[in-house]
Amino acid sequence: MAANAPHGDTRAVLTNRQGHPVHDNQNQRTVGSRGPATLENYQYLEKISHFDRERVPERVVHARGATAFGYFEAYGTVGGEPIARYTRAKLFQTAGRRTDVAVRFSTVAGGRDSSEVARDPRGFAVKFYTEDGNWDLVGNNLGVFFIRDAIKFPDVIHSQKPDPVTFERQIPNRVFDFAAASPESLHMYTLVFGPRGIPASYRHQQGFGVNTYKWVNAEGATKLVKYHWVPKAGVKSLTAEQAARVQAHELGSHTKDLYDAIARGDHPEWELRVQLMDDHDHPELDWDPLDDTKVWPENDYPPLPVGRMVLDRAPEDFFAQSEQIAFGTGVLVDGLDFSDDKMLVGRTFAYSDAQRHRVGPNYLQLPVNAPAHAAVHTNQRDGAMAYAVDRGGSDLSITYEPSVRGGLREAPSPHEDVQGPEIAGRLTRARIERTDDYRQAGERFLLCEEWERDDLVRNLADALAQCDQVVRERMVWHLFMAEDEYGRRVGERLGMTADDVRHLGPLPGRPLSEEESRRAAHLGRNGSRDVAGLVMTHCVPDENAVVAGA
Repeated sequence: MAANAPHGDTRAVLTNRQGHPVHDNQNQRTVGSRGPATLENYQYLEKISHFDRERVPERVVHARGATAFGYFEAYGTVGGEPIARYTRAKLFQTAGRRTDVAVRFSTVAGGRDSSEVARDPRGFAVKFYTEDGNWDLVGNNLGVFFIRDAIKFPDVIHSQKPDPVTFERQIPNRVFDFAAASPESLHMYTLVFGPRGIPASYRHQQGFGVNTYKWVNAEGATKLVKYHWVPKAGVKSLTAEQAARVQAHELGSHTKDLYDAIARGDHPEWELRVQLMDDHDHPELDWDPLDDTKVWPENDYPPLPVGRMVLDRAPEDFFAQSEQIAFGTGVLVDGLDFSDDKMLVGRTFAYSDAQRHRVGPNYLQLPVNAPAHAAVHTNQRDGAMAYAVDRGGSDLSITYEPSVRGGLREAPSPHEDVQGPEIAGRLTRARIERTDDYRQAGERFLLCEEWERDDLVRNLADALAQCDQVVRERMVWHLFMAEDEYGRRVGERLGMTADDVRHLGPLPGRPLSEEESRRAAHLGRNGSRDVAGLVMTHCVPDENAVVAGA
């Protein structure tokens, strides 16, 4: 139930463009707090549809990027077992089987001609041209995200885009105003403001699906799955000073490095590994496996190799094959399926909707987006820039289905379309119960290499020093909640201690768990978290790349 306005709050009420008051701008409508989301999410659909159309013609996000082509080679096994035990997806089944791929690497917040060594997450999107049609695995290089509900996606991106009044880029006061009010983002900002926020190149970065998906086998049994790409060349990153040195000479350093490597035969390669988990809500965990602000500890859920990807070809035409390539999280093949991850459900609508606006309603007719090894027969017609003739059925006049005269027919399903646990719940707008916003951010800080922690503290403090006092105080409070040393070191650079922020307490509408309440009561005196034996995503060693003159 929406709360009454706090006494003295005279701010205007948020509405949609129909003038309807928005009572909850934090959560989509779902069946139970964990989902699935429902299609009548009018506020979310209106919000995300408008957001997808804010820029013409470049991408609203991921505008700066580069595409390369190659192949994926399956191992045929996972964890020493035949992969068919877990998924019936054909591309994984046979050892040595190769599937053509296209990969687009990108930054997120900058424009099409922005610097490729700006501090930013990197998009890592892979299109598999399989015999069953295309599969798009659309993720990033950091393994988590800023938010856990897609209704907040326009907000987090707006906070990182240029100020709409001055057009000044990425003002810390805007970035951390949102972060200070969104503690779930702390894990992501811990990664972004460390060295991994500036990879040395596209070739020296990890990749992740980020969202939780499902695998489905021939019997309809399901597993939750997370995807990891591990670079054969190792992980290398830059400090802010090193990145500035590179940027002074070249804005497109990552694209140049990628295409130069392919040209000299040094083909970039990644191994695909998956984490598997039983398909239910796992009440034994302190966090929710569908929460995109979390990773699955690798000591409990080990990443298992399933194949490798090699990039051996650059585009022949950058516009046709990189600017117009389009990805979407809803593009799956048989044996791969959705979980009820709220970000995944939201992205599945938003990505395809954005491409229809940006490239056009017939973007899937473009060669780089069309299935390469599967026939296409639809009843979709016309639209701007239609150029392929969809032959449909034997009678081209029958552009509908069903028909007793001819036309297209539904494909027979070799598998019963019932899988996964039974879902029951009341329609609601609610956060997930197990948010646990601080634990993994604190553990991440402790598991960083020393040079990474030093760089992270310096970068965060420098940015927060440019923020209003209310933002600085709340962010330092969050950092102490994550880990004593994290808060103390950033606070020292800002001239603040735990005593200066102890009075703040939890944010309105974001109650703390019992453990978090204990940490707040002993802010700055909780002692170091125990990370003995803990292996988190990104514990792949991060080498500080050598930059001449830096």
